[in-house]
Amino acid sequence: MWLDPNHFHENFCPDVDETEALVMALSQKPIAARCFEDKSGSPAWKVKPSWYQVSAQDRMIPPETEKWFAERIQAKKTITLQAGHAPMASHPNDIIELIDEAARQVS
Repeated sequence: MWLDPNHFHENFCPDVDETEALVMALSQKPIAARCFEDKSGSPAWKVKPSWYQVSAQDRMIPPETEKWFAERIQAKKTITLQAGHAPMASHPNDIIELIDEAARQVS
């Protein structure tokens, strides 16, 4: 699975500039098939505090599903960004602030 580079920007990261989106599109790697077969352990969110970020413009995971994820894990804090699927690239400072807050609360 991978995204067609011609449609990558509009669907994966519409909120980053075209050059950055092109670099991301051309450097993407297809997902390994074993990702659908490997078993994971117990989810950390069941025993550890969690924080969550919802991407309001995400076309990979519906924002309503992301909100449900946040509710399900009982996130201590959820932020919503006007972002696509790559908020770390388009809203790095917001993501850093959320991670920093989480780290300070569990340290």
